[in-house]
Amino acid sequence: MAEYRHPAALDPLDPTEETPEDVEKQRTGLPDQVDDLQQGKSRIQSDRLNRALSARQVQMIAIGGTIGTGLFLGTGKSLVTGGPASMLICYAIVGAIVFVTMLSLGEMAAFIPVAGSFCTFAGRFVDDAFGFALTWNYWFNDAVSTASDLVALQLVLQYWTDNFPGWALSLVFWFVLVGVNIITVRAYGELEYWLSLLKVITIIVFIIMGIVVNVGGNADGHYIGGENWHIPGAPFVDGIGGFASVFVTASFAYGGTESIAITAGETKNPTKNLPRVVKNVFWRILLFYILSVLLIGLNVPYTYPGLSTGGSQMSPFTIVFQMTGAHAAGSVINAVILTSVLSAGNHALFAGTRLLYTLAMEGHAPELFGKLNRNKVPWIAVLATGLVAGLCFGSSFIGAGQLWTWLQNLVGVSNQLSWIAIGITSIRFRAALEVQGKTHLLPFKNWTYPVGPWIAVVLNSFLVLVQGWKCFSPTFDGVSFVSFYIELPVMLLMFVAWKWIKRTKFVRLEDIDLVTDVHTVDEEKSTPTETWRQKAKGALTWLI
Repeated sequence: MAEYRHPAALDPLDPTEETPEDVEKQRTGLPDQVDDLQQGKSRIQSDRLNRALSARQVQMIAIGGTIGTGLFLGTGKSLVTGGPASMLICYAIVGAIVFVTMLSLGEMAAFIPVAGSFCTFAGRFVDDAFGFALTWNYWFNDAVSTASDLVALQLVLQYWTDNFPGWALSLVFWFVLVGVNIITVRAYGELEYWLSLLKVITIIVFIIMGIVVNVGGNADGHYIGGENWHIPGAPFVDGIGGFASVFVTASFAYGGTESIAITAGETKNPTKNLPRVVKNVFWRILLFYILSVLLIGLNVPYTYPGLSTGGSQMSPFTIVFQMTGAHAAGSVINAVILTSVLSAGNHALFAGTRLLYTLAMEGHAPELFGKLNRNKVPWIAVLATGLVAGLCFGSSFIGAGQLWTWLQNLVGVSNQLSWIAIGITSIRFRAALEVQGKTHLLPFKNWTYPVGPWIAVVLNSFLVLVQGWKCFSPTFDGVSFVSFYIELPVMLLMFVAWKWIKRTKFVRLEDIDLVTDVHTVDEEKSTPTETWRQKAKGALTWLI
């Protein structure tokens, strides 16, 4: 990667050429750079972190990092509350929204690969108060996501026994997640790679087994076809109210897809790898989700006992595997779900930690959270985010199933607010590029612009307002209402408060910073000699 120096770090009294040692200090965040950060003179974020995530890890994290409790457990709730048709349509609509959102985000993250990703972009391209409110909201989202995954562990455990204390299992895995995230980003990347690979294999096997079960390869030898769509009440359970309620569950399931861009600050060759992730990976996630949801709706009736009880048997994946007649099939898939929950929690904790680090770097949180260990991991931010995830222990008093439902609503709405923010930020980003004449520098372009970002903003805003329909009918449910809508006034309050305290202003298009932390394709081209050596080394390794 070519040598790059933040404009704010330049010494105006010394325009002479910098030495390699000076460059290394700028890139690694050694004492000179740290002093600048403490004095508020520099806001370099990405270069202080260790770019240790390989293309292999980023690709697999993007595919499997978001496949977790939302798909394995949340689809059970979606089927009960909305029915098979509502579930399929809602997951398809939300998937299309997220696809457009990812294209918009990939365009920005490839151009400016920083750890804060779209949260940093919101402050830089729109308003500092907007970035402040969005980042704190999304950090809380990731912390609560980690908590919801720890609670989900207790639901999964109930498949085997009710005698073992669920909180103990959550505590053990809490220590595992915090430990892995503190050690080094490579430890996170490698653990997430293998767990994500296991989930991807499981989804593929499930799709194959779901087809086999549907056409008669089940314990009863019965051809199921589409008969579960003809059960009284199906395919749309509870009408418009049930249909609308599935959107927040679908948003929870897809949530975290956008957080892959947060790894940009620790990804090798981000201008090359991030566009590849966006173009070649997300459609696979969409394919996995849509096919899985379709097969669940075909094979599992929405009236199946246990789907809505909050127990581990609510997972439609477990039910379909049990339908094959294999005695151990249910236990095997439940064990895989257990690892997927761990993976989802690992992913959420990593993303939340990087956002808290970003808050510290931008002056939106105490500088303490920006402190790195010798492996360039923001370890204090890991501990702080992990502590908030201790919400899982509240399940001892509330009940794991009910608590998980509330947390699911909170995270789903928070995801939608983040997608709205990404759309707004993308529109401002492209407008600024055009005004400043830098559109040609984009290493990756969002082919849906300008229609795509506007559709994402409008549709998400509509969904946020209507998906809590069932809170008002047939009777008002105050607790559910809070879980659906509390995010709106909280985020608005944070925006207004920071804008009033700091007197921030909306950034003019011509003043938007399109220089800081920018990486271009030219910076990452290898010389012909290096390319030849790399190819020769690869060929030799293959032969051996």
